[in-house]
Amino acid sequence: MWFADGEKLPVVYDSVGRDTFMGSLDCLQKRGLMVSYGNASGPPDPIAPALLAQKGSLFLTRPTLFSYIATREELEHTAAELFDMVRSGKVKVEVGQRFALKDAAEAHRELQSRRTTGSTIFTI
Repeated sequence: MWFADGEKLPVVYDSVGRDTFMGSLDCLQKRGLMVSYGNASGPPDPIAPALLAQKGSLFLTRPTLFSYIATREELEHTAAELFDMVRSGKVKVEVGQRFALKDAAEAHRELQSRRTTGSTIFTI
């Protein structure tokens, strides 16, 4: 998806962290929401809450999976919702590469070197 210069977003999902954090905040429209959920480039620097007000009354959240699946019941409910969405086609799973289970060490080297995209599948 491409955006015109100056076009602002209602929601930004940032998995990179330090290198993109401020730019992600700058992409948001007034009252926009930023979901910061990763640290691929390192953790973002702390910010003052007043910065969110100055940039347009922004919302910032840092969710973690374990807050959403703290109980077995929550885990089962969430998993069922996800698999329903995959079955319906609302969520698409992109398989980027497949490895035989015997090649797990090679797969880990590929993942660590960031030469993979999408999901990585092991076959038996």
